[in-house]
Formats: sequence, C-alpha cells, structure tokens
Amino acid sequence: MTSSKISLPLEIGLLAVLALLWGSSYLFIKIALTDIPPITLIAIRVGIASLFLLVVMCCRSERFPRDGKVIGTLLIQSVFNSLGAWTILAWGQQHVESGLASVLNSTSPVFVFLITTLLTRHERVDRFRLAGACLGVAGVVLIVGPGVIIGLGQHVGGQLAVLAGAILYAGAAIYGKRFNALPATVSAAATMIWASIFLIPASLVLDRPWNLTPSTSAILATLALSVFCTAIALLIYFRLLRTLGSMGVASQSYLRAGIGVVLGSLLLGETISSPVLAGILCTLVGVAIINLPRAFWRQSPFPKS
Repeated sequence: MTSSKISLPLEIGLLAVLALLWGSSYLFIKIALTDIPPITLIAIRVGIASLFLLVVMCCRSERFPRDGKVIGTLLIQSVFNSLGAWTILAWGQQHVESGLASVLNSTSPVFVFLITTLLTRHERVDRFRLAGACLGVAGVVLIVGPGVIIGLGQHVGGQLAVLAGAILYAGAAIYGKRFNALPATVSAAATMIWASIFLIPASLVLDRPWNLTPSTSAILATLALSVFCTAIALLIYFRLLRTLGSMGVASQSYLRAGIGVVLGSLLLGETISSPVLAGILCTLVGVAIINLPRAFWRQSPFPKS
C-alpha cells in the first residue's frame, strides 16, 4: 500500500518501466518463436533469468531462506506468476486473436479487487479503486479497438484460458505480498529456479532442443526476453508489491497496450487515432485512481498495510 515514506513519482515511474519491459516481451517472443518452440523458449527464459538473479544475489551477499515452508510458498508463487500463467496463456493465445487476448489479459486488477474484497481483505479497496480498474479495462478496449469484443463467445476454451491467466496474475499480485520480508532478488530468483526445475526437463523431453539451429535474431531476442523482460522485471515487480500493493502493481497491465502504441508512433511513425488517444488517457487515469492515496481524493488516507 502506498506509504508516506516512499516517493510516489519514483514508484509510478518504476511501474511504467515494468509495463514497458513486460509489454515489449511480446515482440521478443514473436521473434524468438520463429526458431525456438514455446516450451523450450520459456525454459531458456527462466533458466537464464535464474542465473542472472543468482549472480545479483551473490554480488549482494544474499541467501535463500532455509525454512521449508517458505520455500514451498515460493513454488506456489512461481505457479502464479510464471509456471502456470505463462503455460496456460501460451495455449489460450493460440485460439484467441491478439487484440481480444490483450483485453482479457488486462482484467487482472479487476480480479485483484474481487479476490481482495471477497476473500483476502489484505489491503484497503473501495469504489474509487474499482472505478480505476474498470476505467483501465475500458481504455485497453479503446486502444486495441472496440471491434475485438465481437469475438467474445467464440473459441470459449481459449478465452477462458486467457482469463485464467489473468486470474493467476492477480493471484501472484496478492500471494506475493507475503514475501515482503524477503529481498526482491531472493523472491525473484527462487520463483525462476522453481520454474526452471519443471520447464527445463519438459523442454528436453518434448522439444529436443539440441537439434535446434536458431538464428542470431532469435538468440538475441531470447536473451533480451530473459534478462530484461524477466529477471530485471521481476526485481521491479517484487519491489512494487511492497510499495504500491497488489492492485497497484497489477495496474501495469493497463499501461502495456498504451506503451506499445506510443513506441509505434515514436519509432515507426505510426499515427495515433482519436479513440486510441482516448484509450491511453483512460488507462492513465485508471492507473492514477488505483495508485494515488485517498488523501488525494479529499478523503482520509489509506491505513498502512
């Protein structure tokens, strides 16, 4: 939960960086998949991320917890934010158009709100944050194009899989709060190591990666995906769970679509239409409503979580 002891502009800036890193991962995945099968790509992704994070841990003289219960809960976190979520999304997105998948996958903050309100009650939620969550989803719809909603109800299995991925991401944002006492490096490294333990053997059995001959572009895309979009992104993610809370860190899903559009405009000269601009503004306002303290809205401040 936002606290007076943190710099809100810095945390919002890190939230934007996280959205940029995870938003750009789709581009790197698309490039890498031209030569590397999905399971092997994910296995390489988590394997390299694990090694990178282990090096960071060694440089900072950090160690993993010895409590078996904590290690087990880190496995559950790995299922939420990588092992389960990435696998089910990879399957679902094969049957759902990318635009509709983006909208469905952006609903994580709504699920965080519902789970927090109905079950966990681990942080304060109110009608303002619900409004921010709904406004963010509406913004993503405008950015991607309202026409994608027409596809709802077709390929129901794939759409439910994408929604399940969004629910897993919501679960990761909520469950990850219990690791606030651990350094972000330790939490990130442990979840990636757990994912590697399951995915690397699966890759060896299913894909026989020693027979692959990936291109230079696929190799570079995989490295960027592993180091920047996974290892560094997770360091930011676990930090933001402490400072912005579950809904705050989940709200970065709204920023991904807008960042993609802005990058296309700056780097490729693409034109931003009025509906897309309106969608970007909606997502920005939605993220602001979710993350600004209640005092900003002329109400009493949030209590510390």
